[in-house]
Amino acid sequence: MYSGGQLDEEKVFKDPVHRYIHVRDKVIWDLIGTKEFQRLRRIKQLGTTYLTFHGAEHSRFNHSLGVYEIIRRIIDDVFVGRDHWDHSERLLCLCAALLHDLGHGPFSHSFEKVFRLDHEDFTQAIILGDTEVNAALREVGDDFPQKVAEVIAKTYPNKLVVSLISSQIDADRMDYLLRDAYYTGVSYGYFDMERILRVMRPREDQVVIKRSGMHAVEDYIMSRYQMYWQVYFHPVTRSAEVILTKILHRAKKLYEEGYRFQTKPVHFLSFFAGNVSLGDYLALDEAVILFYFQQWQYERDPILSDLCQRFVRRRLFKYTEFHPTNEQMEKLIELTGLFKKAGIDPDYYLVVDSSSDLPYDFYRPGEEGERLPIYLLMPNGELRELSRESVLVDAISGKRRTDHKLYFPADFLEDLSTKRTVKKKIMEILKG
Repeated sequence: MYSGGQLDEEKVFKDPVHRYIHVRDKVIWDLIGTKEFQRLRRIKQLGTTYLTFHGAEHSRFNHSLGVYEIIRRIIDDVFVGRDHWDHSERLLCLCAALLHDLGHGPFSHSFEKVFRLDHEDFTQAIILGDTEVNAALREVGDDFPQKVAEVIAKTYPNKLVVSLISSQIDADRMDYLLRDAYYTGVSYGYFDMERILRVMRPREDQVVIKRSGMHAVEDYIMSRYQMYWQVYFHPVTRSAEVILTKILHRAKKLYEEGYRFQTKPVHFLSFFAGNVSLGDYLALDEAVILFYFQQWQYERDPILSDLCQRFVRRRLFKYTEFHPTNEQMEKLIELTGLFKKAGIDPDYYLVVDSSSDLPYDFYRPGEEGERLPIYLLMPNGELRELSRESVLVDAISGKRRTDHKLYFPADFLEDLSTKRTVKKKIMEILKG
């Protein structure tokens, strides 16, 4: 057991965002060395975004270390000795921060949608199952893995601990905004994290921010808003995600129809059958998926082959704005029929994709997925909800923005050697 076990000598990781990541606790060092955590090196933080922003090759491993470092600084430098903070929760916070993304799969959310999986379920399974991570956590205490799992699942009784890792201003968001901005090369995601950390204060149920730090928090919220629309929801990235999703759908359909693959999808079989074990899940990373995509470029099935070539060679779909009005839906129905006449399968080549984000919200009790708001600590000790003090945040609070795009293969439509009349009609509708 090493509930307070320290390393003989501090370990450090050089990091482009935080300069150094410091590890002093033996359990943290042991967790980083587990095969389940090392797997995160092979899962990109931003999925297909590297096809839009070529620098976005960073991994969930990078990000997880970054979240850990922010939490370490908060509890070791800012919270220590303050009211409402129980220092016995320190190691629990650090472990939960490090492991919060442990269950992410390859290409994360796109992959989950196709196979109807939830990475949070796998995070729980890794922490509580027969794994190296579980063995390391049990060195702290037999009930320690369960506590870590509860913090990540947001069911742990100490809500202050939960809010450090999951809230509208948490270590997870602060790291991914700064890290993603750095690796994509954009300036939108930068904000004054140093200032925010200095003005954070512990309260019974959550972290609050001193009123003097309000402008730094405004900057953080606007950074998040800009990153979602300029980077995370970039239409070219979404085109790559559409193709990725369609590849997986096509491979699954072919498997169900008894198609004989030239490169048998061994690693996908349990996913296609819907009986995925933890071992199957951990064995599938992005390197494995890209191997299959490389091989499937040469499959006999023309749709699977074409989609894989598009992804590997970055021949992505083009897009046009789409608004789900009655008129636009009628056009979509017409386009679907015309695509079939042109010999282009609309199930794979005519796709509506929607993105939506809520940059900040005040408390709406009883609503599904309700969000705990950010509170400001006023000079007189009173707590005030952020949008009541900030005109800027009030202007965007509770306002969900949604964007719809219609994706299609322009190269197929521009090839007028066959079905010339139908393809011209399709292009007229898309341009209209």
